[in-house]
Amino acid sequence: MVVSVRSWVANEGGKHFVLILWLGVNTWLFISTFLLYFTGQQYHYLYKMLGLGLCISRASASVLNLNCSLVLLPMCRSLVTFVRGTRMISSRKTRRLLDKCKTFHVACGVAICIFSVMHVSAHLVNVVRFSVRYSDDFPALNLARYREEDPMLIILTTIPGATGVLLVLILFLMFISSSYCVRMSNYEIFWYTHNLFIVFYVILMMHMVGGALKYQTNIEAHPPGCFRANQSSTEQQGDELDTSEEEERRCSEDAHFQPHYPQTWLWVSGPLCLYCVERFYRYIQSRDPVTIVTVIRHPCDVVELRMLKKNFKARPGQYILLNCPGVSSFENHPFTLTMCPTENKETLGIHLRAVGDWTERFTQLLLPEPRIDMEILPMAQQRRYPNVYVDGPFGGPSEEVFNYDVSLCVAGGIGVTPFACVLRALLDGWMGFRLQRLYFVWVCKELQSFYWFAELLCALHHKLWNENRPDYFNLKLYISQPDSLQRMSEEKYRPLTSRMQIGRPRWKLLFDEIGKSNKHKRVGVFCCGPKGISRTLHRLCPAHRNSLLGALNKLQLWFVIQSTCEKSLESPEAAVSSLPCCTPLWSKIAFSCWSRV
Repeated sequence: MVVSVRSWVANEGGKHFVLILWLGVNTWLFISTFLLYFTGQQYHYLYKMLGLGLCISRASASVLNLNCSLVLLPMCRSLVTFVRGTRMISSRKTRRLLDKCKTFHVACGVAICIFSVMHVSAHLVNVVRFSVRYSDDFPALNLARYREEDPMLIILTTIPGATGVLLVLILFLMFISSSYCVRMSNYEIFWYTHNLFIVFYVILMMHMVGGALKYQTNIEAHPPGCFRANQSSTEQQGDELDTSEEEERRCSEDAHFQPHYPQTWLWVSGPLCLYCVERFYRYIQSRDPVTIVTVIRHPCDVVELRMLKKNFKARPGQYILLNCPGVSSFENHPFTLTMCPTENKETLGIHLRAVGDWTERFTQLLLPEPRIDMEILPMAQQRRYPNVYVDGPFGGPSEEVFNYDVSLCVAGGIGVTPFACVLRALLDGWMGFRLQRLYFVWVCKELQSFYWFAELLCALHHKLWNENRPDYFNLKLYISQPDSLQRMSEEKYRPLTSRMQIGRPRWKLLFDEIGKSNKHKRVGVFCCGPKGISRTLHRLCPAHRNSLLGALNKLQLWFVIQSTCEKSLESPEAAVSSLPCCTPLWSKIAFSCWSRV
């Protein structure tokens, strides 16, 4: 039992602690603000006019201020990458939490939508009560200009009302376009509507300028509920009081009201400035010229792009944002690096698959179809490539492959890209990492897909064989849906042919093999591919706890889950939201479901 608790704390405690802390802060902020407006003497007359609508609207506004500030922080990619790369600051547990940045961003976005509905609903009730309960005794407290004024007119003719309508419209567009179906069917809609956040924050700063809600400033001179000079106790309380008590409760002056000083900017300005500075820094860095060196067409509509960029440094497992003004000046699409610059070679490379509108247009610019009527050009003439800009690199979970004694990398289709750079680093002779053995499983539907990195796999196999380390790299290739029995006929691909199997991996046998061969070693499992593979691993992991316990393994799973839908394929780092963790505590299996769009 103690081992189970310690295992849960070590692997799952971090993210649950952050979740509980975030929920606790939101709950405390909501309750404390609610009680402030419910019991505060300075809000006595305002509460008497609006009722609970006042408390709910202000409590939800406090939660909105918090989440509108937090939602920006996970999107500071350079800052997150810096924290991930600083070992003195970032432990393995912290880096695992950093993989949840996108999930935390989504959680804050959902909270903003939920409390916005609550905030708007409460204010709709408040507007109606401003109109119906128009106060003749305290004219400064009124938002309506006269009794029974049309609530819709109040909303459209006041700054808080008009800006509120605009904020609701923008938030609605951002929420709808962020849905999975919209992102997969038309990524451009998601991209452009999501960038409305700039307008959203500008309007949010103006939302409180109108001063719709006012508080009393002279509580000592005018205690709430006291009698004014022209008001008797009978009118105020409905019961008779003696003259002495009436004199004690008589007001010395009329109530004075003042609108609240806008506080939203106090919450938002810090994270917003940090985000703007980070984006400006990235913009300056991405404006450095990029030279396209080589464009290679691979089978299955995959194109390899090799580039040169001055002073560009990256680590295996990181990704970049690619911008091509010839396709779209504002769109940036993430691609995992399949080739990192080294001391001997400054080339960086990516593999992209032409499945979406952006990648198809970009591929056409890189490799235009030859025109039959065009005059044949001299062979010495250089091909002209489109201008591209590279933003990054940014950190990803695949960087952790080298930080385990044993790593299992599971790739599905184009999901191999996060691991291609890892394999190339081993081929280039990178030193100083912890990795002692690497298991690599690659599942594809078509045989032609293996040609993307066939030469890399063969070169790594021969290098390790010549160094007398054949057990260091364990390779398994699977063709899941073959049309017919196919094999790589080329002689140079013989190492791959001997390791190629028809069908799907038998994960139970694979886990048993790893457990028996790597006793007392820490194993990291990385997965990037279709949801079916990740779901299978999630489902089968509990069934293998006995074999894992028998081998005394400490198996930690880092899932870089990628959807095979259109936009996930053209942006290999796009991912699915977190899946439910169903791992037994005693097997010390840690899931880090990492998603990035």
